[in-house]
Amino acid sequence: MVPLLLVLLLALVLFGAGFALKALWWIAVIVLAVWLLGFVVRTADGTGRKGRWYRW
Repeated sequence: MVPLLLVLLLALVLFGAGFALKALWWIAVIVLAVWLLGFVVRTADGTGRKGRWYRW
């Protein structure tokens, strides 16, 4: 009984980790796309130079 519970617990943990990693990959792809898009849509400041698109 105990080995069966350990196997089920291991399967549950691995399933949860796999789902979390997949979600983190999607978040990383979205952040990368926004970051790259920021280089394209940078605005010019008063002197005509391209400024930073982020605040910090």
